[in-house]
Amino acid sequence: MASSPSLALQAAARILIVDDSAVARAVIARAIEPDTRFRVAGAVAHVEAALAFLAADSVDIILLDVAMPGMDGITALPRLLAAGGDAPILIVSGSTPSGGAAAVQALAHGAADTLVKPQPQGLDAFGTALLGKLEALTGLGARRGGAPSSIAPPPPRTGATAAPLRPSPKVIGIGASTGGIHALAQLLSRLGADMAVPIVVTQHLPASFTPFFAAQLANMAGRPCDVAEDRLRLRAGRIIVAPGDAHVTFVRLAAGGTSIRLLRDPVPSGYLPSVDPMFASMADIWGADALGVVLTGMGRDGLEGARMLKRCGGTVIAQDRSSSVVWGMPGAVVGERLADAVLPPDAIGAMLGAMGQ
Repeated sequence: MASSPSLALQAAARILIVDDSAVARAVIARAIEPDTRFRVAGAVAHVEAALAFLAADSVDIILLDVAMPGMDGITALPRLLAAGGDAPILIVSGSTPSGGAAAVQALAHGAADTLVKPQPQGLDAFGTALLGKLEALTGLGARRGGAPSSIAPPPPRTGATAAPLRPSPKVIGIGASTGGIHALAQLLSRLGADMAVPIVVTQHLPASFTPFFAAQLANMAGRPCDVAEDRLRLRAGRIIVAPGDAHVTFVRLAAGGTSIRLLRDPVPSGYLPSVDPMFASMADIWGADALGVVLTGMGRDGLEGARMLKRCGGTVIAQDRSSSVVWGMPGAVVGERLADAVLPPDAIGAMLGAMGQ
């Protein structure tokens, strides 16, 4: 089982490398070994060897190639997640360049993040990037095994009993970061065909990922998904995703309805796109009829937007700790007692489906 965050602070985080190339295994190990916070616990050439290793030993992070003989990395993701006690899996592969469909597919199947294999002229940059991702996955937020989820809303800041959830929102905004694509897959698959409320998603991803991400969401949800553009109208039963290089906000149309307005101004969270402007604009346009969902992710993006939603009478739902890859974003919302419900993604999807019919 994966080490707890407290144990990870006391000893070097244990890393398992799974790659059919001996050269790649050596390069990755050399990039890790100078940093005493991490230790290569094992390096194996294929998935079956990784499963055998995990049956006898525990690790904190798995580094996984995609193109390998026998079972490929994406197909193996569910088995490795289970065998590794849900240790986060970082895909390190030449098959997942920035913007590649394989990268989005890997993230949708449960990978925590992706990194492109190094070229000979870029080994130093690769090492820096790899250590940065390892640090983030081991040092920010708690992974699985946290507090149990709760369908009952936690009390608001005043300590009074929280109001019941509104039965039918007019818009749903979803914010996510690390681990978010997998969480979205679980959530969207539970909406049901009758779910008619427009859904807008801000996921922290590079702009080059967006077309593949939108196509993946359409497959997950079984409904159309558009990349946000200025003046794109919100329509019942459709999903809109932030384009990766702009914040999504909303404007009322004189003829009725609502359309997208993209902004690129810096925001306090530092993210582009950011969840905060989306939630704030939802609060301004729909008020109590807006519903925001905060899924797994590093940092605190979405917290200030969630606060504005609550001030306007809107509803906020957060992913629970035990199902989050990193409980930073949802944990910040729960910690400020802004969440009306704290649930795993599939339960959020079922709730939204029932509310949006």
